[in-house]
Amino acid sequence: MVIQGFKSKSILKCFLGDNRMKFNDLIDEEVFAQGQKIGVVKDVYIDSEKWEITHFEIQLTKEAAFEILGAKTPIRNSLSISALRKGTACCTDKGIEIKFSKAQLHIYLRPPE
Repeated sequence: MVIQGFKSKSILKCFLGDNRMKFNDLIDEEVFAQGQKIGVVKDVYIDSEKWEITHFEIQLTKEAAFEILGAKTPIRNSLSISALRKGTACCTDKGIEIKFSKAQLHIYLRPPE
């Protein structure tokens, strides 16, 4: 069986239920909320004491930056990993889909450190 449309094998494996994914495969993955592209993953932050991912650095689209944060230009922001917990996000053939409204995203975003 051939499944097309996936940018990386790790996203495809995630979509098919495999829990393993490489950091490299997350970089440049598109992020969606309510079916609209809100940005692209540019970096991953790790808590070096707990060895856990804490944030994804997202390059927000111009439209998403304005709609969510009131910014007039595309900006980078850190998306808390709590926004991506099981049940609140999933892998799709497009990329990463966040399952809550864009209006709620400001709760999970902060300027990169």
